[in-house]
Amino acid sequence: MGLLSDIPGWGGWLFSYLVPFLFVLTLVVFFHELGHFLVARLCGVRVLVFSIGFGPELLGFTDRRGTRWKIAAVPLGGYVKFFGDENAASVPDEAALAAMTEEERRHSFFHKSVGRRAAIVAAGPFANFLLAVVIFAGVFIFYGKPITSARVDSVQPGSAAAAAGFQPGDLILSIDGRRIESFGDMQRIVSTRAGERLTFVVERGGVEVTLQAAPALKEVKDNFGNVHRIGVLGITRSMKPGDVKIERVGSVAAVGMALEETWFVVDRTLSYIVGVVVGRESADQLGGPIRIAQVSGQVATAGFVALLHLAAVLSVSIGLLNLFPIPLLDGGHLLFYGIEAVRGRPLSERAQEMGFRIGLAIVLMLMIFATFNDILHLVSAS
Repeated sequence: MGLLSDIPGWGGWLFSYLVPFLFVLTLVVFFHELGHFLVARLCGVRVLVFSIGFGPELLGFTDRRGTRWKIAAVPLGGYVKFFGDENAASVPDEAALAAMTEEERRHSFFHKSVGRRAAIVAAGPFANFLLAVVIFAGVFIFYGKPITSARVDSVQPGSAAAAAGFQPGDLILSIDGRRIESFGDMQRIVSTRAGERLTFVVERGGVEVTLQAAPALKEVKDNFGNVHRIGVLGITRSMKPGDVKIERVGSVAAVGMALEETWFVVDRTLSYIVGVVVGRESADQLGGPIRIAQVSGQVATAGFVALLHLAAVLSVSIGLLNLFPIPLLDGGHLLFYGIEAVRGRPLSERAQEMGFRIGLAIVLMLMIFATFNDILHLVSAS
């Protein structure tokens, strides 16, 4: 398991779970808030607080422009507080806004144009996507891309692959017309298309053969014992020397591959959410801070690169989540600004207050539900 897991007692728990969790979450939150901060400064908005975490301040400093940079006691997020904000959720302080001088209004977030306010809000999720692209590209550049050819080593009896006529030695060339470069490419398509009939073109003895198979939805355990419901074909990959290699990647190609990787996470996340809404997927896969801490600790045992990969995936997920049109999240603010742009004036103070209350209720319910899932997951795994 490695050095971290050999430390006994609370020390082992601290280094095995808490440290990786704080590293991943702090990295993602910092870049999210940095996006807000940099664009706000660019737009001439005064930033009062840049906080990693919520609650009492543990340590911090004030820069020469008057921004208080701090680390707070509850490390489950962060915020940037602008001049004119009433609280960390960027709810306007109407009394303070009305009493501002002309000079103060020049530096107030709420006195900026709707376009500038939207740019400042959207910069947080954009920074999350950018962070993911940078991490993925960096990993590809410095470590290369491990590739296992899409060659079949064995076929599980009674599986979808067996029913379709797959044979050991088959090399998968394409699925529904999409070219397959590796076993991982094949897995990504199959895992998200359970129950759908897919057309495979395979090379068998120098001849192309067309097969049709519908991946079965099954519960699969990963290397850390976590259960995932995905589409399974029922084949194993070939690990022969000629079928496994590390592909060196140039800078330009790495960025393109990083964009593809980021889009895959977005697409898979949205597909899962839609699946939950329509009843195709189970909501028990939704996880909260406990699950993130557990997965961070598990991934850390596989090495720093694996932990960086998790940070990139989490960054995409948090960026995407924040774009949902739920008041209190960035997407909720963008929704209000869109309405303001159409109406020519902002929603009433009461309408915005009701929206933020509804958004808070939704976010709290999601957190409670995710934490409940985390506890059930821990109990079932013990």
